[in-house]
Amino acid sequence: MVGLGAMPGYGIQSMLKEGHKHLSGLDEAVLKNIDACRELSAITRTSLGPNGMNKMVINHLDKLFVTNDAATIVNELEVQHPAAKILVLAGRAQQEEIGDGANLTISFAGELLEKAEELIRMGLHPSEIIIGYTKAINKTVEILEDLVEKGSENMDVRNKEEVVLLMRSAVASKQFGQEDILCPLVADACMQVCPKNPANFNVDNVRVAKLLGGGLHNSSVVRGMVLKNDAVGSIKRVEKAKIAVFAGGVDTSATETKGTVLIHSAEQLENYAKTEEAKVEELIKAVADSGAKVIVSGAAVGDMALHFCERYKLMVLRISSKFELRRFCRTTGSIALLKLSRPNADELGYADSVSVEEIGGARVTVVKNEEGGNSVATVVLRGSTDSILDDLERAVDDGVNTYKSMCRDSRIIPGAAATEIELARRLKEFSLKETGLDQYAIAKFAESFEMVPRTLAENAGLSAMEIISSLYAEHAGGNTKVGIDLEEGGCKDVSIMKIWDLYVTKLFALKYSADAACTVLRVDQIIMAKPAGGPRRDAQPGMDED
Repeated sequence: MVGLGAMPGYGIQSMLKEGHKHLSGLDEAVLKNIDACRELSAITRTSLGPNGMNKMVINHLDKLFVTNDAATIVNELEVQHPAAKILVLAGRAQQEEIGDGANLTISFAGELLEKAEELIRMGLHPSEIIIGYTKAINKTVEILEDLVEKGSENMDVRNKEEVVLLMRSAVASKQFGQEDILCPLVADACMQVCPKNPANFNVDNVRVAKLLGGGLHNSSVVRGMVLKNDAVGSIKRVEKAKIAVFAGGVDTSATETKGTVLIHSAEQLENYAKTEEAKVEELIKAVADSGAKVIVSGAAVGDMALHFCERYKLMVLRISSKFELRRFCRTTGSIALLKLSRPNADELGYADSVSVEEIGGARVTVVKNEEGGNSVATVVLRGSTDSILDDLERAVDDGVNTYKSMCRDSRIIPGAAATEIELARRLKEFSLKETGLDQYAIAKFAESFEMVPRTLAENAGLSAMEIISSLYAEHAGGNTKVGIDLEEGGCKDVSIMKIWDLYVTKLFALKYSADAACTVLRVDQIIMAKPAGGPRRDAQPGMDED
């Protein structure tokens, strides 16, 4: 006779392994997912805009991050909830596609889901909300096209003033008050490495070197590379140098096969040592005869090899990172050779000057190429602590990514929440023309746009209700470019404040947000199988499992 304990359960229990979890229905699945996403967006929301607060995140490796960059925050949080992960992926997609606007993506998706929860509690079905949201995002894309500033599509990406103007809002959202120092630096670096066809601009060609000490006003742009290590040997400066790069290191190479050498006398031992010396000298002399003045090694530099490099007045640099070595080759136009041998003329690179300089107590090697034709520029950042430097680097990255976006599409729309209020106003009008139940979802989508001016005002310590109502009043009067002036605490025309956002940044952020929100709403069941092997997640240590 079969014991009761061996009987299978009923329904889904009989189908899945013991230890699984199954959640279904509005309360258990949909609303719990919305709740998790709301919690995530509440974290990033307070970091939105120039007055956004910093978050202190300590990751699993005990590394400390102090930043208001949403992409960094959500990456280091290691979000586990499957629905919240969808928002993280949307933010990551925005960061990889545009490089800015990840915070807007996550915060706006969270706001959309919060409004969807209100509609579900009113009795609407998630599928009706999804249809409404899809109509709303399509209409939003149409309205965005209307809001584009006339003539902005013909922008000259080599005009520094125009570039700084478009970069300001992206950099100010990370480093408010420092944008007037940072933007010209980033613009200079980007314009130096901008190819003939700007659409081919490569973000990796603008490097950042972070050096402790000094302040932001000591930062500068170097046309070329800055290596954060000293030269090996005593030669510290070379002008108009031809450069040989050896990826495998500069040393006597060991043979691939093992052999035994029998030495019978002291004379033979002396000769053996001399032949090794002569061989190394021959190799180094061959490099010197090829016209090279600088040797760059990708691995260790042997003492004997260094001795002969000094004799033949060759400067020796060591770059251990293979990625850095590739960038160095790209900067100087050299080809990395695998082993120490005489390089051909076309394998040698060139730099106007290679010199070791001392910046704030740290010795760095500066490789300059002033003549143009070089493809790497370095922004040297100075700051008092590592976390300040890391945050400055993120601001520079945002600026460089904005430049990449404007090289492809330079259209701009009003910033400072002017666009969001106009979108909210026009979408509300559109929702009144719809007849089905989805008009409620479109109206809530329009309401969600108020999250941006509300958050900007709250983060700056202003009254959100007053700001939003006065913005609506201005926009209803036809002033579609009126946004929030955070410094004076009122509303002002963005063309006077010179706050512009890139059209592509806003477009992708809103699209990704709507997609992420609809994806979460489409889920009606969560089935978590029992984890493979080992004790279950909910098992207590020391307790035996059935």
